[in-house]
Amino acid sequence: MQRGFMLSLPARWLFSSLFFVCTLSLNLQITQAETPTRGKKATAAPTKDWKSTLKNVAYGPHERNMLDLYLLDAEEPAPLIVCIHGGGFVAGSKEKIAPQFLNAAREKGFSVASINYRFVTTDMFPAPQQDGARAIQFLRCNASKYNLDEERFAAFGGSAGAGISMWLAYHDDLANPLADDPIARASSRVQAVGSIGGQSSYDPFVLKDWIGGKAYMHPSVFLCYRVLSIDQLSDPKLQPLYDEVSAIKHVSADDPPTFMYYSEPDQPLPANSKPGEGIHHPIFGHKLKAELDRAGIESEYYHASHAGRDWGTLLLDFFEQKMAATPQETAGQTQ
Repeated sequence: MQRGFMLSLPARWLFSSLFFVCTLSLNLQITQAETPTRGKKATAAPTKDWKSTLKNVAYGPHERNMLDLYLLDAEEPAPLIVCIHGGGFVAGSKEKIAPQFLNAAREKGFSVASINYRFVTTDMFPAPQQDGARAIQFLRCNASKYNLDEERFAAFGGSAGAGISMWLAYHDDLANPLADDPIARASSRVQAVGSIGGQSSYDPFVLKDWIGGKAYMHPSVFLCYRVLSIDQLSDPKLQPLYDEVSAIKHVSADDPPTFMYYSEPDQPLPANSKPGEGIHHPIFGHKLKAELDRAGIESEYYHASHAGRDWGTLLLDFFEQKMAATPQETAGQTQ
């Protein structure tokens, strides 16, 4: 039987709803939407807290392929946390990473990178995921330059940034050992991952099945896949792309320890919910944890109702614990 949603979506509603995407995106107090700085060269400046910071480091050819680096003053190569902002794949910026998070990460002994990536307003899926991988490869290729421990990279983000982070964690390594580009030869894998309200699947049919309501009608879904109606999402030619960009589809036994935190109500959505409501639903974490458990991957799941709101401390404690060991010691452990 051919699957379908039995509902059309006018194109004018889609493109007039981009503001809704931004307002619906999870407010993480890590990053805030802001127009990114463009066209500036990377510059180093000493700070009281960091050995140095580097702003607007280009890691790829696109104008949004930029990252900021906060480098620890350490004799030995430092482990790295890569922060990937949210914003429904249409908004967000690396610039507004919270000083509180940076201070806490520094005290734990981490250097930090905060990245921008292409939006689906200009480049459809999987461009954001590929940019995340390119940023990891760039940083690993330049690990000696920035005094980073290339065997201890972690990635995390909220909402869209969490989706990219999980994709990096579970997807096969994108390193191409035969490439002329040394960045392309570097590994895209991370040794730990954190998801704050992240989507473990971007298959609209899965969203409809797992969450109910109208979460699958989030306006970003249509931009991500370049369709103008819900009926067009039923095209079977899109299924390979749905699978490719859904992190849960890539889980295997060699994947890294995973931290998950959710704050939305853990209950089914009513049929009259608004389009996109529930896009940070805890079911994404429950389904992912079950898959990770089956693969023997260590994971920790938290909900605000019992863990409180200070997910940042929980996340950094998790990274500190998992990154203290070698990747061989952490991969494949169960809890």
